[in-house]
Amino acid sequence: MKSSGIGGQAVMEGIMMRNGSEYSVAVRKENGEIEVKKETYKGVGSKCKLFRLPFIRGIFSFVDSLVLGMKSLNYSASLFMEDGEEEEEPGRFEKWLQKKFGDKAEKVIMDLTMVISIILAMGIFMVFPTWVSTLMKPLLGNGIWMALFEGVLRIAIFIAYVGLISLMPDIKRTYMYHGAEHKCINCIEHGLPLTVENVMKSSKEHKRCGTSFLLIVMVISILFFLVIRPETLWLRLVSRILLIPVIAGVSFEFLRLDGNSDNPVVNLLSKPGLMLQGLTTKEPDDKLSAVAICAVEAVFDWKAYEEANFN
Repeated sequence: MKSSGIGGQAVMEGIMMRNGSEYSVAVRKENGEIEVKKETYKGVGSKCKLFRLPFIRGIFSFVDSLVLGMKSLNYSASLFMEDGEEEEEPGRFEKWLQKKFGDKAEKVIMDLTMVISIILAMGIFMVFPTWVSTLMKPLLGNGIWMALFEGVLRIAIFIAYVGLISLMPDIKRTYMYHGAEHKCINCIEHGLPLTVENVMKSSKEHKRCGTSFLLIVMVISILFFLVIRPETLWLRLVSRILLIPVIAGVSFEFLRLDGNSDNPVVNLLSKPGLMLQGLTTKEPDDKLSAVAICAVEAVFDWKAYEEANFN
């Protein structure tokens, strides 16, 4: 296996694939046609050399992934709004935003959605486990056991959340596209021609997956919080929030190493993340794989890559 460096994300009835500063979004419309859009996205990390240093680049890479992911999701959703019979009347808040910001209203809504999502995620996966573990202080004390309980609870909440939303039909469909994305990348990185047949027989788990990244974040947070154990609740909450960028930076470096290494120890450490992907990826069909191939071919010359790496 040779890492190609490309990555992507499932969107509404499609896939976004990114290769460096170029990205594409391939969506299968209601009429069965596959529409592909290719654009350039420089990202925050490209604006300053400091942002590309190890342990710092992971923070900005995560921000870029959120921004580009939301942008791609909005684009895929807009294709189905165009095909819809009737467009819903904007609510009061949307009308106020359109009046206040004009053409930038859509970007403002996207930014607000992302900020609210981050706040909710921090509340559910960071603040709540810290608060619950504090309630257990009389039983566990303020030492290692309380920090371990907090970390295990955080991972349990994350796994339960991922498992529950996978039961929703729309999310299950998205997870099938997620599987198609991984299969395409695995097909290329194992030197196979990018055809539907080869994609379908490739693995739907990949070491550079965002699911693995989030699990790594939670495991590394346990190691950090075993050492950093403030006495009061408010200090504990502040330390958890302030350390998120640091933990994300360390986690990104491990994921980067994992995706570029076949070391047995690294492979062993990546197993939990690959197992968790069993919840966030589902087996796609031929049509979904065809969409993934279109997204890849729009931004990545896989034939030249395989000729250079696999002869």
